[in-house]
Amino acid sequence: MTSPGTTAPRGAPPQVPETGLFSLADLPVDTVTRLADRAVELHHDPAAHTRPLAGRTVGVLFTEPSTRTRTAFTVAAVRLGAAPVTYGPGDLQLSTGEAVEDTGRVLGSMLDGLVARTAGPLADLRTLSRHGHLPVVNAMATEEHPSQGLCDLATLRLVLGDLGGLRLLYVGEGNNTATALALALSGIPGCEATFACPPGYGLPDDLLTTARKRAAHCGATLTHRDTAHALPTGVDVVYTTRWQTTGTSKPDAAWRERFRPFHIDEEFMTRRPGALFLHDLPAHRGDEVTGAVLDGPRSVAWTQAAMKLSSATAVLEHALGDQTPEISGTSEA
Repeated sequence: MTSPGTTAPRGAPPQVPETGLFSLADLPVDTVTRLADRAVELHHDPAAHTRPLAGRTVGVLFTEPSTRTRTAFTVAAVRLGAAPVTYGPGDLQLSTGEAVEDTGRVLGSMLDGLVARTAGPLADLRTLSRHGHLPVVNAMATEEHPSQGLCDLATLRLVLGDLGGLRLLYVGEGNNTATALALALSGIPGCEATFACPPGYGLPDDLLTTARKRAAHCGATLTHRDTAHALPTGVDVVYTTRWQTTGTSKPDAAWRERFRPFHIDEEFMTRRPGALFLHDLPAHRGDEVTGAVLDGPRSVAWTQAAMKLSSATAVLEHALGDQTPEISGTSEA
């Protein structure tokens, strides 16, 4: 990037806006809703598309572990007609110190799109897109996991139908899944979402500000708590994630003691008799949730996992195709 009044280095590509999907905050609320509904449609009918990526090549770069997201985006690319090129943690020269800008320029000269999960910040993915003139899909960055947020919204739409007035209780770390969830819920009319996180492990203030501004337009409310005491009992959904987020570590050696009160067990769910249970997986039974809850009759975590594929398909169709198709059928189960 050059400073005002300077000349770009010879051979440097002109700077262009980044394209793809980086954050749900970048999308209008109605687009988020349409993508979730499109994911439900594709869940019911995986062939409900015209292979809009036929003849294209999509890079799938994962420098951090992934089961659901990597598989979902790779299969989605194939189903939409694209040829995927996959990269692991040490496959690109990024691992030897090549500049993100240089990698972006090279990938942009060969690929039609890139799905990326790296250990770096969201800004790195925007840089890859900008310097490569390349649509990039954020498959999880430090700050946000937007395709997971869309998957969660689509799962709720699938199992509950109309989400107006949804009451959701999130319990656990304010991680990149939680930030995407907050942004996804901020567009649901009348939604009441409570995020209960251990002290020091809550949602970032700037994210809360953004989500609450979006929520104000549709009468939704986002409440943040740093205690596990006196949490709402009249809720439709309880959601948690693993305590040790992929690709991160906690500097506090006693962090497990801070998280222990946020454990979800049968007693916790009994006090919320009408609530479904969601978990983005992977789960550590005995830490954030008991096996009885995760595998119990009110858990939709496995449906949620299966919805990763149709959600990834909807995201690729939107970010790399011409546009998100109109939804042809109902999104209710």
